Parts: sequence; C-alpha cells; structure tokens
Amino acid sequence: MSLTEPTTPEIDDEQVVDLDAQRATFEALVRRLSEQSVRKSYDAFADIPWDDPAYAVDPDDPRFELPDADPLGHTDWYRSQPAGVRSRIGLFRVASAMKLGLQFENILKRGLLEHAFCHLDDGDPEFRYVYHEVIEEAHHGLMFQELVNRADMGVPGLPRFLKWRSKRVVDLGRWFPELFFVFVLGGEDPIDHVQREMLRSDRELPPIVEIIVRHHVTEGARHLSFARHYLKQQVPALPWWRRQVLALGTPIILGIMAALMLRPPTAMARRFSIPDAVIAEAYGPGSDAKVRARTSVRKVRRLARELGLINPVSLRLWLAFGIWSRDLPES
Repeated sequence: MSLTEPTTPEIDDEQVVDLDAQRATFEALVRRLSEQSVRKSYDAFADIPWDDPAYAVDPDDPRFELPDADPLGHTDWYRSQPAGVRSRIGLFRVASAMKLGLQFENILKRGLLEHAFCHLDDGDPEFRYVYHEVIEEAHHGLMFQELVNRADMGVPGLPRFLKWRSKRVVDLGRWFPELFFVFVLGGEDPIDHVQREMLRSDRELPPIVEIIVRHHVTEGARHLSFARHYLKQQVPALPWWRRQVLALGTPIILGIMAALMLRPPTAMARRFSIPDAVIAEAYGPGSDAKVRARTSVRKVRRLARELGLINPVSLRLWLAFGIWSRDLPES
C-alpha cells in the first residue's frame, strides 16, 4: 500500500444514495442500542448484593487465585507460593484491573460528552445513545470503585504521566472523534476479551467478581458495537491526511492500552517480591502474554484492515508494539 494521496473521484448520484442508505442503517442500529439500554441495564448498587456475606471480598478466598492460563499463574514461582499469597496476588490483579477500568471510563465519559456537545444536533439518535452509554459507564465506575475499596490493597491505577495527559484524549471527542473511538476500542476490547475468557472458563469465580464482570460484558457489548459501527460510518469519508493520522495512531493506542490492561503494574511485583526473572518469564519476549495481547486486539485489527488503515508505515508500528497478526478469516 502507498501513502501517496490518491486522486479524489467525483461523487455521483448513486454514491450519494448509498451514503444515505448507510447513514439510515447506522441510525437504526443506534436506536436499537438505545432501546436495549432501557431494557437491559444495571445499577451498581441496586443490582449487586454488596452486603451479602456470600459476595464478600475475602483475600483468603482461593477462587481469587490466578488460573494456569494466566501468564504469571503458569509460573513455577507462583505455584510454589502459600495459598494466601496466591489468592492475594489474584485479588490484587482483579482490583488493579478495575482501578484501571474506572479511570479509563472516566476519560471515556468525558470524551463522549465532548463529542455530544460539539457534534450532535437536535434529533440526532446518537445523542440519546451517547447519554445512555455515559450513564452505564458511570455505574461501571461505581461498581469497580466499590470493589477496589473493599479489596483495600492500594492498587495504583494509571501511571501518573498518562493521568496528566488524559485531557488530550478527552479533547479528541471534540477535534478528532474517530481517533477517540479508536481509544474507546483500545480500552474496551482487551478487557472485554479477558472477561469473556473468565466467564467461558470452567473455573469458579468469586461471586462478586462474576456478577461485576457479567454486568460489564453485557453493557460493554453495546459500547463496542457503537464504536465499531461509528468508525465504519465515518472513516471512509475522512480526508486523506486524517486517515493517515488514524492509521498511525491506531497501533500506538492499542499497543499502550493492551499493555496497561493485560500486564500487572510494577507495584504488584514490589508488594509480593516477585523476582524480575519471573516477570520476564511471564510477560517478556516469546511469552504467552505476547500472544494474549495480540489476540485481545484481534477485532480492532480486523476493523483497521477493513477500513484501509494498514499501510507500510503503520504496519511497522503494529509490529513494534507486538500486536500484529495476519489473522485467519473468521469461519
């Protein structure tokens, strides 16, 4: 593929009709998503029995232990630890992921509101959907924070430099919404992949984790669907230079977000005195963690390919972040 700017063809009447049909299809989808948000949504407190002893956050609960499929859980070092240490490491991982999740969703909500404020007119069905998503993400943040509070492990969340730069992501909702929705997919898709794996597993989860994950996956499916279809609707109409910025920005965002969501923070290694060699074994080059990272962004990678956002320069970035795969066609 070439980065040379193509000649822009004239738009004929048939193309205008096709664009109108695509827009009508997109708006119909948005209306369905809004209706689903009314029929099936969850309250962070009314729908989670926080005070039921069966849903207590117990650091000695063996159900918090990491499964063998987890890169760290697969190591001999982890398996050799006492049961209480294994469960506390697992709880730290869960609480850390939820702390990252609630901070990511804080950024997401602010960017969505910027997008609605600046781009959506009266009567636009996107406006209603965006507000449904903001409300749902607010409940996700509440339930994530409640678990973090009850775990009481001092998990760190986003690195400080990313927290201070988060306003730039929020501003994308105003100035470059297509890149903002790539950020949405970059944060949502890796954790959605991990949580669906958790639910599909035969392994029993702590009840409080299972109910939170089920609520998040159910509502997150709508958020992912909207972001993907928004990009399919908008990206083909972007000016050439914006498509090139999007092509370069996509692997950078996905690479950073996948690493944040799937790799434990250095604070965990310090707290539990995990040797550097064990971290390298679990998450270094050639580890299963690298395969998991590539797999977790598979859907976004396929979308980028479909939208023509893979070019010789952007491909180098996909490779540099270790998230590139040719991907076999879906059966």
